[in-house]
Amino acid sequence: MKLLSIAVPCYNSAGYMKKCISSLLSGGEDVEILIVDDGSTKDDTAAIADEYAAQYPAIVKAIHQENGGHGSAVMTGLNNASGLYFKVVDSDDSLDYEAYMKILGTLKKLYRQDKVPDMMISNYIYDKVGVTNKKVIHYRGILPKDRIFTWDECHHFRKGSYILMHSVIYRTKLLKDCGLDLPKHTFYVDNLYVFKPLPYVKTMYYLDVDFYKYYIGRDDQSVNETVMISRMDQQVRVNKMMIDYMVDNKKLVNKNSTCHKYMLSYLEIITTVSGILMLKSGTQENMDRKAELWNYIKDRDKELYKRLRYAFLGIGTNLPGKVGRKISVMGYSICRKIFNFN
Repeated sequence: MKLLSIAVPCYNSAGYMKKCISSLLSGGEDVEILIVDDGSTKDDTAAIADEYAAQYPAIVKAIHQENGGHGSAVMTGLNNASGLYFKVVDSDDSLDYEAYMKILGTLKKLYRQDKVPDMMISNYIYDKVGVTNKKVIHYRGILPKDRIFTWDECHHFRKGSYILMHSVIYRTKLLKDCGLDLPKHTFYVDNLYVFKPLPYVKTMYYLDVDFYKYYIGRDDQSVNETVMISRMDQQVRVNKMMIDYMVDNKKLVNKNSTCHKYMLSYLEIITTVSGILMLKSGTQENMDRKAELWNYIKDRDKELYKRLRYAFLGIGTNLPGKVGRKISVMGYSICRKIFNFN
């Protein structure tokens, strides 16, 4: 059995995927690298995946599928994963070698001690083009370090220190057992990926190392502000799916108050991102979409609506006039820090 399965969703990624995969290979045979070619047609992504699989048959597996989008590629990776743990690394990102070795060493030690936490968390770096001092997102003072802990031992998560796909490694069986399913042809499903399994997580482990290098800088990147606005329908779709999950799984989500509070706070941020980007677009279509989103939340669950609408950031995206716009800008600044739009 492999210790860690790493899925690498690739779509026309020939220009940068080699750097990513090279950083993963240093894990050796403890690691299974699943390169998922998501129907690439414009470059040599498929051929590069096959070359790595042929050169490292004990480590790399190339999987080819019709284009289904990022979520579909993640699910294909998960469905083919044989490792005890599962990690997603996007094809333009990479892992820090020293942190990687500490992660694998810790996972191996815990496994030998018959202690298998549901989730491992580590730091990630915003590897933004042209920035010398890279921003590191860490969880010091929020999560206990170097030991297994539960939700009840977590402190308040600061705005900007949420658990994102970059910082999380899930136990593979937990992801499969919780019924995780990500929609096809939809961007921003990483929010669903990290959100839906949380109520199933009982034990965690935080390793304070700067593990994941999150590349920021391509004009066509999904977190580019202009690109996000152009895909507003997909952002709202994911937002609604998160709302549906909270409403349809109340008993499950409410089992642990700390987990529930965290999920509400994260949903507040995602809803704020949706609202502010629709405001920034300035189009009537997005103004109508914004109103429809809030009506959707209200129709689904009035208590959740009140919680989101009358939180500080929720109010800020709905106030009229100059004051409203100023508060919206403040909220947008917070969101930029969290999601590092470029």
